[in-house]
Amino acid sequence: MAEERYCNNQFLVAMPNLGDANFDHSVTLLFEYTAGGATGLVINRPTDLKLADMLRHMELERSALSGDPIVYWGGPLARERGFVVHRQPGGWESSLELDTDLFLTSSRDVLAAIGRGQGPQDYLVVLGYAGWGEGQLDEEILANAWLTTPVSREVLFRLPPPQRWLAATRLIGVDPASLASVAGHA
Repeated sequence: MAEERYCNNQFLVAMPNLGDANFDHSVTLLFEYTAGGATGLVINRPTDLKLADMLRHMELERSALSGDPIVYWGGPLARERGFVVHRQPGGWESSLELDTDLFLTSSRDVLAAIGRGQGPQDYLVVLGYAGWGEGQLDEEILANAWLTTPVSREVLFRLPPPQRWLAATRLIGVDPASLASVAGHA
């Protein structure tokens, strides 16, 4: 039996025909994709919540925050659960190495370090996540609802949220204007 391959640590880019307002023109960092299902974080949906306000609510130091970082909507599931996507490992309590120099941390200590100016320089703070049950994402990809592309640190950490969808589609050489709303399977 051939080993099944799934596209962990990829961007999942919503196609125009997806038909779910939650994910319209979304870019999701897909960090777990197995035969049992998939999990990811939407990385281009800023919320109105500022990181300084979140840290104040959590009673964490925030004086060293630079700029006015925002918190992102990561998906419709467990919206109270937080994640930090970042570069630079830091020995945080609950971290997962996604790729070379790309990590996902879900423990409070990374937020405390960011607030003190001792955390990673490149990071996104996300609340909630997106999830798919067994076979669900496979079916949606076959129905032409999603493209998968390589993860780009430039898209994740440098581009403003409104530019991320367009940039992610271009990672595989696709002109977004040419995206069809129906699948063409032979």
